[in-house]
Amino acid sequence: MPRTITLLTAALALTAQMAVAGPAERKDFQVAKDIAASVSRYTPFTIFDAVDGAVHDGVVTLTGKVTMPFKRDDIERRVAKVEGVRQVNNKIAVLPVSRFDDELRYRIARSIYGNSNFWNYATMANPPIHIIVDNGHVTLTGVVNSNVDRMLARSLAAQFGAFSVINDLKTDAEVRDAREKSE
Repeated sequence: MPRTITLLTAALALTAQMAVAGPAERKDFQVAKDIAASVSRYTPFTIFDAVDGAVHDGVVTLTGKVTMPFKRDDIERRVAKVEGVRQVNNKIAVLPVSRFDDELRYRIARSIYGNSNFWNYATMANPPIHIIVDNGHVTLTGVVNSNVDRMLARSLAAQFGAFSVINDLKTDAEVRDAREKSE
């Protein structure tokens, strides 16, 4: 069974799972953890990009959306170099170039990360709330501390004329529960 991970939360979710996983699964978990670290250290990866990965027997499937084609290609190359990766299926989509989308991204980011409730997130090396804008449609992804933060982020994102706002943010508790269920 393939293990799917959100690269943004992989380090948190994988540590406890690795202790109870069998040898083959443990290897996939270690590969997934190394992939997450590699992507998070990729400096062009921003809050406007989101990448997820699934690892099964060393075969990695990457999904998500990035703002530039070179990011998709660079991430694939980085992942391919991770020890234990046998093959990479790159299904990362490149977001269309749009001045409207760019303005919407920046307005939403300033609104969320400029809000005092999110200052602690903004100071992180890799802020956990990602804002994906695709032809005026917004999707929020990542992990927040509470349901209140999730609802506030959605509310802040919805005030700028986006065609739709999808809130895929998870709370720390939801990530923990999902991890425990997979054990």
